[in-house]
Amino acid sequence: MQTEIKSGAIYVYEAPVRVWHWVNALAITLLAVTGYLVANPLPTLPGEASDHFLMGYIRFVHFAAAYIFAVAFLGRIYWAMVGNTYSRQLFKLPLLRLSFWQELLHEIRWYAFLEREPKKYAGHNPLAHLVMVAIITVGGVVMIVTGFALYAEQTGLGSWQDRLFGWLIPLMGQSMDVRSWHHWGMWVIVVFVMLHVYVAIREDIVSRQSLISTMISGWRTFKDDRP
Repeated sequence: MQTEIKSGAIYVYEAPVRVWHWVNALAITLLAVTGYLVANPLPTLPGEASDHFLMGYIRFVHFAAAYIFAVAFLGRIYWAMVGNTYSRQLFKLPLLRLSFWQELLHEIRWYAFLEREPKKYAGHNPLAHLVMVAIITVGGVVMIVTGFALYAEQTGLGSWQDRLFGWLIPLMGQSMDVRSWHHWGMWVIVVFVMLHVYVAIREDIVSRQSLISTMISGWRTFKDDRP
């Protein structure tokens, strides 16, 4: 698909990518909050548990958000195949390109305040590109697989969740091992989200291109005409 360009701006993030980004953000927030509460249940409420069913509702929200996250992830894979060049960045890294590593080092130095000026990028800069693939793509697959493997214990033997993901539990040892990896994965993503928000605000202020507004409008604009 051809990239759309107008004076001083490039159409980077198409509508499906932007919708996925915000749906993903909401799903991750719900998953992290409810996941924490599932692992650390609230104090017992007075009366019969069936009268308030609080943890049941929390688990339902967790499972519903997990389905939204998984379906949105599949939709994102589809759009990477039919969307523009930038929609595919989430699923591939130019690891064999020397300039990628050189620019990655430059970005690390920029974030460490060792460079006076950042470079301009239409899509993700190399450091953001690497982290997004590692956390969102690889991490997302890990969370989906481990999450549905645990969910298969609820749906029972022979369910589609058990047939597709039930093999993971004996492979990793036991249910508690999978649960631990799933829980640690949650904390990795929580830390990533905090850094992601900090970097998005920081780069929107000090970088040479738009960032937050791009994820709303889709258009990347630049603050100067220099290369």
